[in-house]
Parts: sequence; C-alpha cells; structure tokens
Amino acid sequence: MGESIPPRPISVHQVLGGGAVADLLLWKKWFASVTVLLTATTMWMLFERAGYNLLSFVANVLFLLVAILFIWAKSATLLNRPLPPLPDLEISEETIVKAADALQVYANHALSIARLIAIDRNLKLFLQVAIGLWVASFIGSLCNFLTLVYIGVLLSFSVPVLYDKYQHHIDEKLSVTHRIIQTQYRKIDDSLLKKIPLPSGKEKKFQ
Repeated sequence: MGESIPPRPISVHQVLGGGAVADLLLWKKWFASVTVLLTATTMWMLFERAGYNLLSFVANVLFLLVAILFIWAKSATLLNRPLPPLPDLEISEETIVKAADALQVYANHALSIARLIAIDRNLKLFLQVAIGLWVASFIGSLCNFLTLVYIGVLLSFSVPVLYDKYQHHIDEKLSVTHRIIQTQYRKIDDSLLKKIPLPSGKEKKFQ
C-alpha cells in the first residue's frame, strides 16, 4: 500500500472568501490595498488627532458632493453636455434579504450561546465568554472605539498576509500553545469540580 498523502491545508485566500475582499486583504491588488490603508489612516488622523467631528465631516462631504453634482447638471444643461453619470441609487430587495439572512445567523448563534450558558450550565463556554468580554472591556478602557476600529483595519491588512506567508510555522506554534492551554484548562476545571460538594451515596432513613 502506498503512503497516505496528508490533506493540503485550506489557503488563506479561500478562507477569506476568495473574492475581491480576499485579494484586497492579501495585497493581491496592491494599489487598492494601499488606497484603503491610506484612507483609513487619514480618517483616523483627521478624527482622532485633529479632533474633527464625524457629523460635521459627513455633512460637509455630502454638501460638497451635492454642490458639485448640482453645478455639473446645471452647466451640462446650459452647455448641452451629458449629465453626471450617476448609478441606479436604490437598494435591491435581494440585498436586503441577504443582509437579513446574515443577521439572522449571527443572532441565532448568540442566542444558542446564551441558552447553553443559562439553561445547560456549560461551564467551559461560560468561562470562554467571560474571558472574552473581560478582554474586550480591558481593550475598550485603553482606547476609544475609533482607534479600536483603526487597529482592526491595520490587523486585517497585516495578519492575513503574514499568516499566508508563514502558515506552516504559525500552525506549529499554535498547536503547541493549544495543547498547553488545554492542559491548564483541565487542571482548573478539575480543581473547580473538586470544590463543588457532591451528595453522598448513603440515604438517610427517617423513622
């Protein structure tokens, strides 16, 4: 019998969907990636460092856009030129249905987690959720929401491409770390179970 061939790991590009977003995050189209990253950096510097107000910025940008389109349309009418090439400005019903389906999946997943914790008393899941919420609260105390979003953008444009390049080495380190965490978790779980009083097997007889 021949040697079994180990399954090939799924590529990062496939995990990210294999579309335009995957190409963007993996720097397949470097010009688009640089543009998005520079835009995010400019927005963060504008709102976080310069202290510009988000509502004022959006209002001014929309006002400038409307003014340009109005002047363009007026001049096109007077000079017998084509009107501004605006797309079909409406949201299709299919888009709404897809967004609702995606929202339903996440909502049902959150409700299933709540049920496992509240009804089934899943200790492992409870500890995972508690630690995750504590980490989120700790990170939130260090920076505001805008900075957190910007950090997320930076990580999105750096972690996938680094993992795609060093996937084998990272998987080995993660496997070792996962085994260590599982060992420590079992020790903590056993110590907690030992502290919980269990009913004795002997039944009291009442006269």
